[in-house]
Amino acid sequence: MVRPAIVVALPPNESIPVCTELLAAGFEVIEVERPFALETALDARRDIAVAILDGEADDEESHAYQAALSGAGRPIPALTVVSQHAFDRLAGRTGSDPQSEYFTRPYSADSIRWRVEAMCIRRETVDDGSGPVLQGGDIGTGAWNGRATTIAIFNPKGGVGKTTVATNLAAALQTRKSKSVLLIDADTVTGHVTTSLGIEAVRTVADCWRDEAEGGPAESLMEIASAHTSGMRVVALTDSPLHTDVLDPARLVAAIGVARGRFDFIVVDLHPSYSVLNQAIFEEADRILVPVTPDVPAIRAAVQLRDVATGLHCRERLAMVVNRANSGVTVADMERTVGMPALALIRSGGLLFVRAANEGRTVIEMFPKEKITADFDDLADRILGTPKLAAVPRASFRIPTRSKQPARA
Repeated sequence: MVRPAIVVALPPNESIPVCTELLAAGFEVIEVERPFALETALDARRDIAVAILDGEADDEESHAYQAALSGAGRPIPALTVVSQHAFDRLAGRTGSDPQSEYFTRPYSADSIRWRVEAMCIRRETVDDGSGPVLQGGDIGTGAWNGRATTIAIFNPKGGVGKTTVATNLAAALQTRKSKSVLLIDADTVTGHVTTSLGIEAVRTVADCWRDEAEGGPAESLMEIASAHTSGMRVVALTDSPLHTDVLDPARLVAAIGVARGRFDFIVVDLHPSYSVLNQAIFEEADRILVPVTPDVPAIRAAVQLRDVATGLHCRERLAMVVNRANSGVTVADMERTVGMPALALIRSGGLLFVRAANEGRTVIEMFPKEKITADFDDLADRILGTPKLAAVPRASFRIPTRSKQPARA
């Protein structure tokens, strides 16, 4: 597939390395020095996908560039490069497309390239002569648009069953719903997806990208991923928190975007933090499932996430999974307390999870007739749009608050 054109309007000392990097990645680069040159390019070309602009030019020139994008007659996102100081001043001023972004200095040319990759994939562009449109039909490995639904599993508190939910939801979708699934262990600190699934001698994304930097071949997530007995593919970002230096968030998002053309679902198990990497995945995810156990610390963490998600512009994609739910707590109680909708209840699995992990498998595979497998079936049905939520006894639940002490005289 022919890659789209990228407009570059940066100072010469930055434009040269950025253009060189984009050209090496297969993009066509249109370098402009004045707003009228951008207008000319937009009039002549219908395949321009992104404009890289200097956000620290004088106000008149900046407004002229933005006016050129607005007058193009089609949405062209801007990647505006600024210093941190200028970012604080310009925040909120974007181009005509809501997918416009800022990128702060200092930066490397390859980091700009991967951000452009991610922006192009999100726009689902193809070069058919009429500008950015959705492409129908069968999707090949190299297609710009993706078809997989990407589901992130996250709670800022550890120990709530993120990995349990991620691995068994992925297995339920693969084995019981006949969907192709890529499971990504994106917990770069305590991730143990591959260990719990009995996958040994794993080659991680960090390994591959480090080898590529030393002259090795470029590999996609599909090529890196290992096969599991359930049929799903599994990939880990790293095997150590000390080996994360090459995990550029924009490049990872771009890689996930490419993988979306090969799977029905991509399930991502995240570390319990608000890292830059996690925030990039939040932006890419179609749904963010939040496992919450019926205890005060887990619920407080979920309430915090609900509030933080507003600032991250992903609150509408949050949905709660009530884990270890066979304690008499109802969905309605949890929804009122946490303030987000619940998709399903997962009861405690006890030793079933231990026995499955010892075999390198999931409870979905080993215990297909157990009630907990039915719970994951229900969750998979909800994800697929066929809701069926198991009933549990009603009970009240709320976070205890400190009692007010009478004021002293």
